[in-house]
Amino acid sequence: MQQRTVSSPEMTNRLEALVERVAQQRDRTAFVQLFEHFAPRLKAFMLRGGADAETAEEIAQEAMIVVWNKAAQFDRTRAALSTWIFTIARNKRIDMLRREIRPDIDPLDMPGPEAGSDAADVVALDQAATDLRGSIAQLPEEQRQVLQLAFFEDKSHGAISAELNLPLGTVKSRIRLALARLRGMMGDHTP
Repeated sequence: MQQRTVSSPEMTNRLEALVERVAQQRDRTAFVQLFEHFAPRLKAFMLRGGADAETAEEIAQEAMIVVWNKAAQFDRTRAALSTWIFTIARNKRIDMLRREIRPDIDPLDMPGPEAGSDAADVVALDQAATDLRGSIAQLPEEQRQVLQLAFFEDKSHGAISAELNLPLGTVKSRIRLALARLRGMMGDHTP
């Protein structure tokens, strides 16, 4: 049985210092060192999880891009650096699997009129869709963002929480507030 290697405190401190340099200074050299350390481990993790070599490589690279872009969100008091990075990779894998199962759909596309539909119904449906888009656009950014992820990208509340680095309760509250606000704005269009 293969024994897992545990990072030494010195290694952990060095890696955390690298991510802090990426966050504060956009230090490319620090990022290269992080990439060289984590990318092979992420790829191996994905391979063990059943991904093919190309997919595992792609997920590892996408996860490391997120590390580059969101390094400032890493909080050593909430999780170990490796846990944070592996969670990002796992979420990328889940997103990829969802896209394979369900094709991307433009959330603002409305279905065309059915044969035999009354022209007035088609016009009313089109107007309601236009009003809904306008109402969504009026929501605060943080509410619009969680609605997009939850309903248009079909992500779970837990996945949204991890992706946005927000507490789960905050995600749920923002969704509830957004839906309540939309109901109020769209009250005239509900049957």
